[in-house]
Amino acid sequence: MDFGDVGDYETAAKKVARCGVERESMEFDVVVVGAGPAGLSAAIRLMQLAESEGRETTVCVVEKGSEVGAHILSGAVLEPRALNELLPDWQDRGAPLNTAVTGDTFYFYTGQDSAIKLPGFAIPRPTHNDGNYIVSMGNVCRWLAEQAEGMGVEIYPGFTAAEVLFDDAGSVKGIATGEMGVGADGAQKDSYVPSMELHARYTVFAEGCRGHLGKQLIAHFNLDEGKDPQHYGIGIKEVWKIDPDKHQEGLVVHGIGWPLSESNSSGGAFLYHAENHEVYLGLIADLNYSNPHLSPFEEFQRWKTHSKTRETLEGGERIAYGARALAKGGQNSLPEMAFPGGVLVGCDAGTLNSVKIKGNHTAMKSGMLAAESIMTALQSEEPPALLDDLAGRISDSWLGKELHSARNFSGFMHKFGTLLGAAMVWIDQNVFAGRLPFTLHDSKPDYACLEDAASAKVIEYPKPDNTLTFDRLSSVFLSNTNHEEDQPCHLTLRDDSIPILVNLPKYAEPAQRYCPAGVYEVVEEAEGARFQINAQNCVHCKTCDIKDPSQNITWVTPEGFGGPNYPNM
Repeated sequence: MDFGDVGDYETAAKKVARCGVERESMEFDVVVVGAGPAGLSAAIRLMQLAESEGRETTVCVVEKGSEVGAHILSGAVLEPRALNELLPDWQDRGAPLNTAVTGDTFYFYTGQDSAIKLPGFAIPRPTHNDGNYIVSMGNVCRWLAEQAEGMGVEIYPGFTAAEVLFDDAGSVKGIATGEMGVGADGAQKDSYVPSMELHARYTVFAEGCRGHLGKQLIAHFNLDEGKDPQHYGIGIKEVWKIDPDKHQEGLVVHGIGWPLSESNSSGGAFLYHAENHEVYLGLIADLNYSNPHLSPFEEFQRWKTHSKTRETLEGGERIAYGARALAKGGQNSLPEMAFPGGVLVGCDAGTLNSVKIKGNHTAMKSGMLAAESIMTALQSEEPPALLDDLAGRISDSWLGKELHSARNFSGFMHKFGTLLGAAMVWIDQNVFAGRLPFTLHDSKPDYACLEDAASAKVIEYPKPDNTLTFDRLSSVFLSNTNHEEDQPCHLTLRDDSIPILVNLPKYAEPAQRYCPAGVYEVVEEAEGARFQINAQNCVHCKTCDIKDPSQNITWVTPEGFGGPNYPNM
């Protein structure tokens, strides 16, 4: 249930009245929104502290995916630092960290059939992966959920957090789950289930990048005042089963340059040799790109045709596909994480370390620090509404130090381009250890970077060969994406006329290209062009909410259980 902007109580009241029921409520000490690495780490740390303090504490986690891990997508090479702190005996507990990194390769792709293999000394020091593991973060989160439930955490998959609840003083007092069984016309179906209120002394928002409630809270409490706008990338990933003779378990490959360099765009590619003769591969396209004809999905398909990538994949089989945006602005774009009654953690705030190309360990640490701050507050007879010690905890921790040392990454890459920007990052990290005596800011939001389509170079992408390269719809099929078709569209337009009247003539309507799932189409009909939204294809990547140049698209939660069902991402 979308109740509109935070604080729009009149609209909310009308929608509740429409339901014809009074919402039931449940009380907890802490409610966590999102069963990703940040949210689950917060829940586990809370229960650890509760046990050590001898304090009975109730913690609830709501997760919009059909199961924990269903919506988790990450590269992923995991640095185990936070996990070592959270659960030092993780190996004895059977954590699915089975593939230690054994090799680290970095390419600068100069063309479709050429690449320069960079020597180890030419790579920024934090980018090296000694001691890390190639993992499926979906499986890691499933395992974390088992640990949390074993400690008494209640986890409810298939329930969306659709609305922020406030008390009379303006503090967050919890969330309301989304209704189920509402038709596209807004009428209740026979399967109707009303929303439920989950009240908490503190609410932890761990929705991942561009969380729809986190976005509202940042605006409502002005948490990003004085900060750079958040910057993003879109990560598109596939899993392949390859020829055993080509498999090098533990090898990590990263690269920059072609094909994104041809459009003066930035980003990078990865290929990780995981267990079971599988490789995880993908491309991250920075969403500050300027050419509206660019398609990140097609750029990824092109990258697979590079000779270095092709030689690994040929003879293999693609078995999974997915996409997800990532927040990469770092410390300069990090909002205040605490607000009255709650806290943002992980990618909901933007704690990814872009220099390391990693965000899972930082997300976990942010959740752990939030839990420690919350537990300290819960010891008080009258817990303070605001966790005013959290900022200090973060800045004094290795998380704060990591983010500070990587603060100039986005500024260097966005202002100086791939080659010169990468050189500046190397100097910053390898010579100055992230301690340059200045901070480089980037104040232009990603959605404002597109140039007019008429002046931009048109990019002609080759047709898929269905062996190495594929189309969007066959890819979405592999993501196991499903939504109840008869429900209100969760991709909302503030103004229905903008796609055709503004975006189509000015930007050639870029939504039909930046969406990696074929959600948006411009359909030509006898009476003119029509903008069509195929919401059932949505993989919940949030790119449209970020990149739309008119900021006309708002992503809200669909009915619970909807979206992708990633088995091993």
